[in-house]
Amino acid sequence: MKTLEDVRALDAADPLRGFRDRFDLPEGVIYLDGNSLGALPKTAAARMADVVSREWGQDLIRSWNTNHWMEAPRRLGAKVARLIGAEPHEVVVADSTSINIFKALSACLQLRPERSVILSETGNFPTNVYMMQGLAETSGGHIEQKLVPTDGIVDALDDSVAALLITQAHYKSGYLHDMQAITAAAHAAGALVIWDLCHSAGALPIDLNGCRADFAVGCGYKYLNGGPGAPAFIYVAERHQNAVTPVLSGWLGHARPFDFVDTYEPAHGIDRFKCSSPSILGMAALECGLDIHLEADMGLIRDKSVALCNVFIEQVEARLDGHGFTLASPRDAAIRGSQVSLSHDNGYPVMQALIDRGVIGDYRDPGIMRFGFTPLYVGYEDVWRAVDILEDIMQTGAWDTPRFHARAAVT
Repeated sequence: MKTLEDVRALDAADPLRGFRDRFDLPEGVIYLDGNSLGALPKTAAARMADVVSREWGQDLIRSWNTNHWMEAPRRLGAKVARLIGAEPHEVVVADSTSINIFKALSACLQLRPERSVILSETGNFPTNVYMMQGLAETSGGHIEQKLVPTDGIVDALDDSVAALLITQAHYKSGYLHDMQAITAAAHAAGALVIWDLCHSAGALPIDLNGCRADFAVGCGYKYLNGGPGAPAFIYVAERHQNAVTPVLSGWLGHARPFDFVDTYEPAHGIDRFKCSSPSILGMAALECGLDIHLEADMGLIRDKSVALCNVFIEQVEARLDGHGFTLASPRDAAIRGSQVSLSHDNGYPVMQALIDRGVIGDYRDPGIMRFGFTPLYVGYEDVWRAVDILEDIMQTGAWDTPRFHARAAVT
């Protein structure tokens, strides 16, 4: 088991250690929840203040031209593309993950009009299956939502499946699907694939085009550090872009939005997948996070992520044996994202006690404590100290007080 001196040596040798100073992290806090909300880039506050005071306050509506507001969805999309193995013209930052899932599902149904099934795994993130359910229930019986266990996905791919919607890194367990193999299996069955990258974009290398993925969606507020409610992104492989007429045919997806005509004509390429006006404040914050990310090597990020998770698992199992914790994430790093989940019968109050001591993770029913490791600002000593605090909480029974059992609105 690694000692405190061991982890300090790992931090000293860490090639990513300089990135920690690029984030505004509270003193005394060990932040292990970047898989839910990324930390604040130090550049974001000044950038947003400039957008508010100068671009909005002084330049007013002229900023759509003079400060390039209108180009923001494509500009940021090109930056996201570099992180997910796509071409710049295949990604646009726009709307929310839920809306982009709807766009992608409806596009797949257009591209496979002879098929009626939209497929996903049981236990997928709720917004994914809820969007599927809504689309199916309003289709007049023409679309069927089908959910199968994770190990049954490939077997469920038949000639009725139009689209498979699957999350690359599972939000609760961190289980990492094989993008190459699953995409190939779906294509062999004639189905299209939509990859949800919310819990993997920015945390590990992704090669959408290398896998010949069809569609992908993701949010900007987790590992990309874009802030709460940051805009999402959608990837559409170039071969599909002009074959789809968007069901959500918003004004900014029009070929010539400033013609102000009564008939919708989709723009060429990825621009037709824009819908709503861009959230300029959200875009400004997200771009700060993206710019930091693009300075780092994704291979180094993945290597450190694996190492941080392994140290955490080692420490928990060595120091907390007998306290009721079970590893709820894959032990094999090859099939694990950048998080470790622990199962515990009293997971909620234990997590609240940790947060009270400055170790911030989160909790998901039933009994899952999630710890996300963002390599740009989490160090090895952070991991060691987090487990040290958790050990103290369990040995003293500090978690078992009424205030830690009281449920908050957000867990």
